[in-house]
Amino acid sequence: MSRLICAGLGPGDPDLISVRSDRVIRAARHIAYFRKAGRAGQARRIVEGMLAPGVTEHAMEYPVTTELPFDSPDYNRLLSAFYDSWAARLQALVQGGAEVVVLCEGDPFFYGSFMHLYVRLRDQIPVEVIPGIPGMVGCWTATGQPVTWGDDVLTVLMATLPEEELVAHMRRADALAIMKTGRNLPRVRRALAAAGRLGDAWLVERGTMPGQRLARLVEVDAADCPYFAIVLVHGHGRRPVAEAAE
Repeated sequence: MSRLICAGLGPGDPDLISVRSDRVIRAARHIAYFRKAGRAGQARRIVEGMLAPGVTEHAMEYPVTTELPFDSPDYNRLLSAFYDSWAARLQALVQGGAEVVVLCEGDPFFYGSFMHLYVRLRDQIPVEVIPGIPGMVGCWTATGQPVTWGDDVLTVLMATLPEEELVAHMRRADALAIMKTGRNLPRVRRALAAAGRLGDAWLVERGTMPGQRLARLVEVDAADCPYFAIVLVHGHGRRPVAEAAE
């Protein structure tokens, strides 16, 4: 059946790929994945050893990542043209009779790059999306403690937000998951300090993957800005209190 399938890969450990994604990846004859030019690509690394012999690989190389401000006209123009071009190429493959599997780290509908292809293609060709465990789930599991309790409100923030907005959200939320840290980590540290939350924050780098690192953010050097990292603040909400032994 000619169609486009996006397979969510989960947080990074291949053992955490769903059975369904695993099955379609191993059977695929066309695999597409995003990567930075000159890099292997994180999604491709996760599936190393899983691909069938003779599979055709389509590396979708971003024209820009962090070289330009994400809100600049040039950034938006380059990314829009990139997604338009790859949507057209994938559509042509499917309409030519191919089944194409697009790899997506985490969950495809949770800040995934595939969303930009999906909105361009969903009315043009058959598209199936296989959900995956979001990366932050693997990260908070790595800390060994629940991220939310009872009525806690979990807020997911992008570190690219203006600092004053980060502070406002951080003050209101019970638990926090902060994505897209990288070079924005100093801003996140300042915002957490201003909100009185820095002492409770954890930095989880490469959660569930080889080289996983877990550290109190307050103890991390300000210049240490890993790309594959999430900042977490755990909630401490309502829970049953254990009765004292008589």
